[in-house]
Amino acid sequence: MGTEGARALLERADRLTLQTGNLLNWGCLRKKCPATPAEEVQDCIQKTLTEWSSKTGQDLDQKTLEVLECTVAQAIEKINPEERDELKVSAKLFIVGSNSSSIRDAVDLACSALGVAQLDSVIIAPPPLEDGTSLSLEYLQPYWKELENLVQNKKIVAIGTSDLDKTLLEQLYLWAQVKPSSNQVNLASCCVMPPDLTAFAKESDIQLLTHNDPKELLCEASFQEVLQESIQNVKANEWIPLWLLRYSVIVKSRGIIKSKGYILQAKRNTS
Repeated sequence: MGTEGARALLERADRLTLQTGNLLNWGCLRKKCPATPAEEVQDCIQKTLTEWSSKTGQDLDQKTLEVLECTVAQAIEKINPEERDELKVSAKLFIVGSNSSSIRDAVDLACSALGVAQLDSVIIAPPPLEDGTSLSLEYLQPYWKELENLVQNKKIVAIGTSDLDKTLLEQLYLWAQVKPSSNQVNLASCCVMPPDLTAFAKESDIQLLTHNDPKELLCEASFQEVLQESIQNVKANEWIPLWLLRYSVIVKSRGIIKSKGYILQAKRNTS
């Protein structure tokens, strides 16, 4: 059946949840090394979709599915509870559609996929802005409140930000009930950490980290293109990505990555 069955499922689903599983075991990245984080994401989504669709058979329930789960069974790897204390589970969340309620869905799915009760840290990338709009505290507040609720409910231990300058980081720090524990700085935008940011982070006990993610790791057009390439004749333009979460599981004592993967959720927009 292959792509025909996969296409039929997609036409009846309202939402799609895609999990790559542990890329280190599956070998998604072994054949070629992606040049950029965006290429890595697209490559892994395409491989997951292709593998999933090839295994989708005819014995499908014909009713409409609320959420269609697209995973590759052999790639899913849950954490052994006996090893949990030795591991740090971190995630970075990219909101594609501007909806703060997506944060809880993303964290719940990540915990479920990894078999853990909570994530040690979650960094949120600034959600996409409309043209002509600049990032502000007011824009960030609903997203941060959602993260704070998850900290209070013990689903996350520490929360952080990405690409905030000193002014905005200070505004967030002074307003927030749960203070940011980290702020990522894109090395493409500065070779040296800004001195004012460094000074404020030091006095506020905020860890400054570096990253090389683009502002938009997965845009709507890129997702639809990958979907179209993976599953023949699918109505890709009906699908809109809501959020993308990248997780990593690190062995604390050795600092090595034990597991890494992506979880994505998209919705079908037929209007």
